[in-house]
Amino acid sequence: MRTIRVTGKGQIKVKPDMTRITITLSGLYKDYGETLRRSSDDTEALKDVLSGFGFARSDLKTLSFRVDTEYENYRDGNNDYRRRFVGYRFNHVTKVEFASDNDRLGRVLYALAACPVRPEFQISFTVKDPESAKNLLLGKAVADAKEKAAVLSGAAGVALKEIQSIDYSWGEIDFEYRPMNGALLAEKCLAEPMDASYDMDIEPDDIEASDTVTVIWEIA
Repeated sequence: MRTIRVTGKGQIKVKPDMTRITITLSGLYKDYGETLRRSSDDTEALKDVLSGFGFARSDLKTLSFRVDTEYENYRDGNNDYRRRFVGYRFNHVTKVEFASDNDRLGRVLYALAACPVRPEFQISFTVKDPESAKNLLLGKAVADAKEKAAVLSGAAGVALKEIQSIDYSWGEIDFEYRPMNGALLAEKCLAEPMDASYDMDIEPDDIEASDTVTVIWEIA
């Protein structure tokens, strides 16, 4: 059986409609148990702040959590380098998402700045329905493969018959736009009232995505 293999590429632009704030809590303590307790306390304090802005406590999602031992170098009495144990550092990365709204974003960021803990945070933008965007992308990739196959088979003087296989990588497509190069560190205990807000004027760019599919046709 003779076949023709064609790879099609789909490209789309999607307007982001969801705002994501990635929040990192970190702390260093001598005792392992104390490290875990303080991590839990800081997370609960963060949930307390967010709950005042319409978020359920379960809206704060964990992306990663780890506890590592930390050491420092020093010189002993003989001026030789040594290492000594400093403590256990926890690193808890979380996220909260909401429909894009600059007014709400400004109030949430102000609340983070007034939080009793000092989280690092990063703003990004994504889409509420990534599956629909992925399906549109795949449809465009298949259509592109079909168009290329028609051109190639016509030029070669052969006819396309039944599709034998469609190969798609099933890789994760990242529908996220990150305008910030790094994380911001919230300051602690602002004196202004909690209903204050930062004036945010952000219009995120469209998210560009692309993917490929490979289609094999039988030819006659």
